[in-house]
Amino acid sequence: MTTERTTPLPDIEALSRNASLLVEEFGRAASRYMKPVAAPDAMAVQPVEPPEEVKDVVRTLGSVAETWLSDPKKTLEAQTKLSEAFITLWGSTWHRLQGEAADPVAVPEPKDNRFAHAEWSTNPIFDFIKQSYLITSRWAEGLVEGAEGIDEHTRHKAQFYLRQISGALSPSNFVMTNPELIRHTLKENGANLVRGMKMLAEDIEAGNGQLRVRQTDPNAGFEVGVNVAVTPGEVVFRNDLMELIQYAPTTETVLKRPFLIVPPWINKFYILDLNPQKSLIAWMVSQGLTVFCISWVNPDARHADKDFESYMREGIEAAIDAIGVATGENEVAAAGYCVGGTLLAVTLAMQAATGNKRIKSATFLTTQVDFTHAGDLKVFADEEQIRLIEARMQKRGYLEGTGMASAFNMLRPNDLIWSYVVNNYVKGQTPMPFDLLYWNADATRMPAANHSFYLRNCYLENTLAQGKMILGNVRLDLKKVKVPIFNLATREDHIAPALSVFEGSSKFGGPVDYVLAGSGHIAGVVNPPAKPKYGFHTGGPAKGRFEEWVAAATEHKGSWWPYWFQWLEHQAPARVPARVPGEGGLASLGPAPGTYVRMKA
Repeated sequence: MTTERTTPLPDIEALSRNASLLVEEFGRAASRYMKPVAAPDAMAVQPVEPPEEVKDVVRTLGSVAETWLSDPKKTLEAQTKLSEAFITLWGSTWHRLQGEAADPVAVPEPKDNRFAHAEWSTNPIFDFIKQSYLITSRWAEGLVEGAEGIDEHTRHKAQFYLRQISGALSPSNFVMTNPELIRHTLKENGANLVRGMKMLAEDIEAGNGQLRVRQTDPNAGFEVGVNVAVTPGEVVFRNDLMELIQYAPTTETVLKRPFLIVPPWINKFYILDLNPQKSLIAWMVSQGLTVFCISWVNPDARHADKDFESYMREGIEAAIDAIGVATGENEVAAAGYCVGGTLLAVTLAMQAATGNKRIKSATFLTTQVDFTHAGDLKVFADEEQIRLIEARMQKRGYLEGTGMASAFNMLRPNDLIWSYVVNNYVKGQTPMPFDLLYWNADATRMPAANHSFYLRNCYLENTLAQGKMILGNVRLDLKKVKVPIFNLATREDHIAPALSVFEGSSKFGGPVDYVLAGSGHIAGVVNPPAKPKYGFHTGGPAKGRFEEWVAAATEHKGSWWPYWFQWLEHQAPARVPARVPGEGGLASLGPAPGTYVRMKA
């Protein structure tokens, strides 16, 4: 009787050849990593200092360890708890090796896809590896949670750093501890590792000596103005900080009040115009809005001194001036996305303080004005780390875009870092073409003065929420902002948590319609009515506790976009004939999406 093999035997000759090629590709990757730091005196012996980020990790986790080691009784209890879990696991594994059924000691979270391959559960050895990892990582998380005598910021940092470390050490990341990767490597006779090492070298070179993990196929043919950011329009204004795009109408009449979009400057605006099917901008135009959108410059050393006030005056205020010339209207409705919304809130507070009230309603998309519950990004915003960032920016006048991109990826390391490391460098597979991830990789820099002000006044000191922010010698008070506000949060947002957006609603002095959409910071916003993936909740004013608001809210199927447009149209329903870009008071400076958006970091 013969038994069928589930995995063919490897080709020994091919395996040996690929092993040799792997060594060659490793050498190329190493040389590309070392190339940026090569110097004439490279042979001189220099003491190697670990990066400041590593020092902070060691200090933070060390402070947690000290709290446990200072109490021998608690230390023994923690060690005993871990030992008991492993003894139980050994017993369970022993029964499974004898062919008996046994309940698992630790199971992955429902959304954890790292251990989805069947053999993580059916094979007792790999099941033991998986459960050992889960037991140990959760035990370590418990140590951080139960550490006494440390402040909450240190605890938060320790939780964040531990999540990065445990994500990196997951057995799913390594060939010899992942059954799927073992089978994949044997099937390809190691060719996958050769391809992966080649991609690793390419990504290190693309990052100028730092690994920039690709999340989409770089050769997929995405091009701004060709197959992303394609909604027709014209650039009608330009200054040192921004280009202003006016989009071409698709309706005979439009709302009389023009509409201004203020995107974040930490990303490029075309997340709102990825393609015709997903474009919020194109949909707005189709509803009869005269849409203007700011496209921020990708700053360099020349913009080092451009601060928050510069972005307000040369960005939003200049855009409103230009819209007035183009349309003859002195009032606008405006929307701000993420930090663009924070800037819009600052502008509203400035207009309220000075009486120059030209923004008549505001839409905030996943925007924070109160940073008390700002989530994991607060890990990077203590005095010591901000000083480190400021020292780096001082050298060049700006912060590299890859810095913020890496921080965002670290909010979800298993999904946005390690899944791609495994796919690209171990499986040797080029990631799928995806316009959203192409946009995500199209990073922008940040001027030193602006970014420093933002980190200190928002994340560190939370001055806007407290009525203590001063801009242009004016103290800003959001309670003086009385215009109607539509405040959109998303349930799974890691950047602007739903609770944070909810709490921020109470800082304004006028009516606020808080809406909670499904999914996260991007997908919850870009959720077109033609093909909606997520619903949303409404419940009127954001009052009381967040949990109580959610429990009492009304759930709606489909996209929040039509609900929002009804809210907006109700503010000012008057219509006028459609306006053609370049035919008003401002001539066209060139077709959308303009030139600034094409500037690479």
